[in-house]
Amino acid sequence: MLKVENIHTYYGDSYILQGVSIEVGEGAVIGLLGRNGMGKTTLIRSIIGFTAPRSGQVTFQDVGLTDKQPFEIARLGMSVVPQGRQIFPSLNVTENLTVGFRVKSEGWTLDRIFELFPPLKNRANHPGNRLSGGEQQMLAIGRSLMTNPSLLLMDEPTEGLSPLFVQTVGQVIRQLKQGGISILLVEQNLRFTLKHADYINILSRGKIVHSSAPEELDANQEIRLKYLGV
Repeated sequence: MLKVENIHTYYGDSYILQGVSIEVGEGAVIGLLGRNGMGKTTLIRSIIGFTAPRSGQVTFQDVGLTDKQPFEIARLGMSVVPQGRQIFPSLNVTENLTVGFRVKSEGWTLDRIFELFPPLKNRANHPGNRLSGGEQQMLAIGRSLMTNPSLLLMDEPTEGLSPLFVQTVGQVIRQLKQGGISILLVEQNLRFTLKHADYINILSRGKIVHSSAPEELDANQEIRLKYLGV
């Protein structure tokens, strides 16, 4: 579904991604772990087109993305749950959810989002900035789902959440996978990623330094200590 091949991405003269390759298959949850400042969010931005790579290739659904704008990539069926949620504070919950709605037969609708996240239904008319952090994360996920994507890029979805809301995000990831949505899960939460990803990559200083099944990484204390500090 998604193939990133040897991409090199810069911010001005700063060399951030240094030959990164990664794949996300149909219906798979692929984890990307790494400390802060290692290039995880830059990889998300390179895939969706916010910060285009200077070289290398990104392919989604057999379509090359290198020369496409973010809105064109989104129309192909890709959506981002951004780090920090980035909801629209002046819009209410319903307006946040419907601002990017794309109609799809048997796809996501407002009613389905409210079934997935019942607290949002109770706050449908509340401004986005009046929600708790966990509710805002629900809203960010719901807003992305309303574009009816086949691939979801989730950037630090458990950041700053209570254990209860972290559990809710995990349940949602399982449901989305069962529904056939592919996910690139970018996280610092090792235990969460080990539990929910089918395969895990570690990014350090702009390079993929380890790739394995979750069980293998869980058993490899040397790699975890070296690159994740846990």
